[in-house]
Amino acid sequence: MSRAERKLDHIRHALTHERDYHNHFDDVEIVHQSLTQLNFDEIHVSGNVGELEISSPLFVNAMTGGGGNETLKINEALADAASHTGIGMAVGSQMSAIKDRSERPSYQIVRKRNPNGIIFANVGSEASPDQAQTAIDMLEANALQIHLNTLQELIMPEGDRDFTHRLKNIEQIIHNSEVPIIIKEVGYGLSKETVQTLTNLGVRYIDVGGRGGTNFSMIENMRREKPFASFNNWGIPTPVSLLETRELCKNHGVHLIGSGGIRHGLDGAKALALGASAFGMAGGLLKILINHGLDELVAEIDHIHHELKIAMMLTNSRSLESLKESPVVYYGKTREWVEQRIQ
Repeated sequence: MSRAERKLDHIRHALTHERDYHNHFDDVEIVHQSLTQLNFDEIHVSGNVGELEISSPLFVNAMTGGGGNETLKINEALADAASHTGIGMAVGSQMSAIKDRSERPSYQIVRKRNPNGIIFANVGSEASPDQAQTAIDMLEANALQIHLNTLQELIMPEGDRDFTHRLKNIEQIIHNSEVPIIIKEVGYGLSKETVQTLTNLGVRYIDVGGRGGTNFSMIENMRREKPFASFNNWGIPTPVSLLETRELCKNHGVHLIGSGGIRHGLDGAKALALGASAFGMAGGLLKILINHGLDELVAEIDHIHHELKIAMMLTNSRSLESLKESPVVYYGKTREWVEQRIQ
C-alpha cells in the first residue's frame, strides 16, 4: 500500500472507530465561583503560547495531507474554517510531500486559503534538519510539530522499527530552526520522565497528545490480518498527562498544549485549568466537516468559543492565564493516578 493510500485509510478508520468508553476529562471538575465580576461581552480568549500570539487557544490539530485530491479538499475546508474563526491549524505529517513533490499541493493549500493564519508544519521524529526545514518552508509555517508515534509505527504493518536516532534528530532540528518546535504525541500521552528528557534537549513547546481521542493503535490494528488488540487502550489520558507534566514544564519555561479527547469548550477549559496554554481538536472537527459541511464546522468552532467563555465567566477568569489558576477537583482513575504519581 502506498503512503497516499495509507493516509486515506487512516481517515476512513478515524471517522468510524469508537472512542474510549470513559473520557478522563469527566474525572475533572473546575470549582464553580458564584460571585463573578465580569461582563461576558468583554471576555476575550486571545493570548500567547510562548512567542506565538493566538486569537484563540483552540486550534485544528494535525490530521491529514499527502493523500491526493481527497486530502487536499479536506485541508482546504479546514483552512477555510480556521481562517473564518481565527484559530490556528496544524497539518498532518508532511513526509509524503518531502519525498514526493506531487503531494505538496494537499498541504500548501492550507497557507493559500489562510495566508495570515497561525499554521503548524508537521514531520515525524525520523526527519532530518533539512527535511524539517523543507516542511516549514512548504507552508511558510509559524511553528513545526514533531510527532512521536512509536506504538503506531510498531503496530503499522509497514511502520518503522528503529528509533535509535530520534533524540539526536530532535535536538538537531531544535538547534537549526528559526521557528518554535512543538513535540507532539499522537494519542499516547507524555510522561514526566519523557518531558524531562525533552527539556534537557532544549524543547520548549510540548503537546501531550494524550489517550482519549483518535486511537491510532485501533486504526492500525484494523489494517492488520492479526491485530495487536491488547494495546488498544495503551497510553496516558490527556488530563493525566497534563497533570504529570505541568509543574516540570512551568519550572523549565516550557509551553504546554493539551490535545486528545477534547470534545467541547468545557473540556478545553479543563485543559487550560490543568496547565495548558492552548488545546487542539482533530477527529471531532473532521467528523463534523465530513458529515455536515463547512458551515456547520464554523458554527461548531464558534460554539466551542462560547462554551469556553461561559467557563471563564463561571470561574471569574478575566483571561486565559487566570483560568489556569482555577481550583480543580479530581475523581476516579485520574485521582488514583494523581495520588500515586504526582502528590
